[in-house]
Amino acid sequence: MKRTIAFLAAIAFCAVGPAYALYTVSDKGEWPKSWPKELEPLRKQARTLVGPMAAHQHYAIPFTKREEFESAWPHILKVKSKGAPVLLVRGPNFFLGEKVKAGVVVHSPPLGQADNPATPEAPIPGVTNVKERWMYTTYIELVVDGDIVDLNRIPLPADTPIVDERFKDGKKK
Repeated sequence: MKRTIAFLAAIAFCAVGPAYALYTVSDKGEWPKSWPKELEPLRKQARTLVGPMAAHQHYAIPFTKREEFESAWPHILKVKSKGAPVLLVRGPNFFLGEKVKAGVVVHSPPLGQADNPATPEAPIPGVTNVKERWMYTTYIELVVDGDIVDLNRIPLPADTPIVDERFKDGKKK
């Protein structure tokens, strides 16, 4: 009887198949070589997450020094899709990690998506959730801490929608 139960348990375990993670993670910035060369030194401190369901690329770049962030900011803006927003958020941030106070997350569509006429590099009409609406573009999520990333010290582009989600949860954060 015990052998039968063990055998059935083994079959059930194998039938479930391998578990799949929602994201694949790389501990370096694996963004395209076409991005500005000024961002190259940041590859070592960045990480890349691909997922969750489609192969959307998320490049998380933490910053610990204000000067380093401020010198990179104009070049980070160059990778954003035309018309795509900059989202202002507070930490902690899933992509940057719980202990990171400030940084940038560049969200990009899956590789090759731009060639698909069904998903043009544009906002999805009628979608109100900002992240879903812009999921086929490259947009920026700026994790603001007021010290390293200080909005009083950096220019925000005039032709870009700025979505402030820092106080969305009110007193919960």
